[in-house]
Order: sequence, then C-alpha cells, then structure tokens
Amino acid sequence: MVELKAGSSADDFLVDDEDNEDTQANKYLFFRIGKESYGIGIRFVIEIIELQTISEVPDMPRYVKGVINLRGKVIPIVDLRLRFDMEEREYDNRTCIIVTEVDGVLVGCLVDTVEEVMEIPEKAIEPPPNFRTTSGRDRYISGMGKAGDSIKILLDVEKIVKDDNLTAAGEAAGE
Repeated sequence: MVELKAGSSADDFLVDDEDNEDTQANKYLFFRIGKESYGIGIRFVIEIIELQTISEVPDMPRYVKGVINLRGKVIPIVDLRLRFDMEEREYDNRTCIIVTEVDGVLVGCLVDTVEEVMEIPEKAIEPPPNFRTTSGRDRYISGMGKAGDSIKILLDVEKIVKDDNLTAAGEAAGE
C-alpha cells in the first residue's frame, strides 16, 4: 500500500514501465467520501491536486461545481458526494481533486480525502450487487474488491465522468 497526499501525480506511485500496461491493471486509487472508501482504476488517474478556486458555470447540475484552470487546461469539477446524492459538506484541508482522464477528456473529482493505492487481483473482485437504489448510485459501481477482511467498492470512472453536462461545462468555460 502507498500513502498519498495532495499534489501527488500518477508518476509518484506507478511502476516506471511505460511498455507494460499490466502494471496498472489491478491497481486502484482509494479515497474516502463520508465513512466509505471507494476505488477507481489507477490507469484513469492523472494526478491528485489540492482544492483550488472553482469558477462556477451557470445552468449545470448541482454536482458539477464548475471548472478550474490547471496549467492552461479548463477542467470540469464534479463533487462525488453530490454525484452520489449524498449530503453536501464543507470542504476542508483534506478535500482534494483527483484529476482523471477518460477517452482524452479530463475531469476533476472532488473527494473528502485520498487514502492509498492498492492492488486487488481480478480473482478478488466480484460483480456489484444486483439491486437498484433510489438515487441510482449503484450504477457507478463496477465491482466489490475483497482486501483482507474488508470490502472495497470499486467505481466505474467512465460512467461517472462520461456525462454531457461535464462536456458542456468545459465548453461553456471556453475550452
């Protein structure tokens, strides 16, 4: 396990082997939202940054907090608490943004805190439970990873960030 802090980049915790995509295959970045720990595939993580000033974009869903300028790139920011229909909370010094990339699109995910990078073998991952929540939050779950005595919720980052509203936020801000 690797402890992470805001300001970390994917290069800080990945094996330095550009030719071997398998080095990232079973690695997940875990973060906390409320009392629960969630993980996303490390191959989607570009970097982890501290909370920055977010410019609001009008007429966006509640979970799209706005956009940031990251080294000249306009990146939409999604508050995962709100995306999952959870109670909003005040941001603090542990709140950070996980910058992800899916199909060439950068999206920042606001989380309560980043925890660790962990490898979970494919054989230790089970399909998500077959149930429907009223919020639809379960549609973002790709699997349940078994790590020791605990269960880790693995998210489908593609379903979280592939959203016409996010593309619209970036375009509205002049991307």
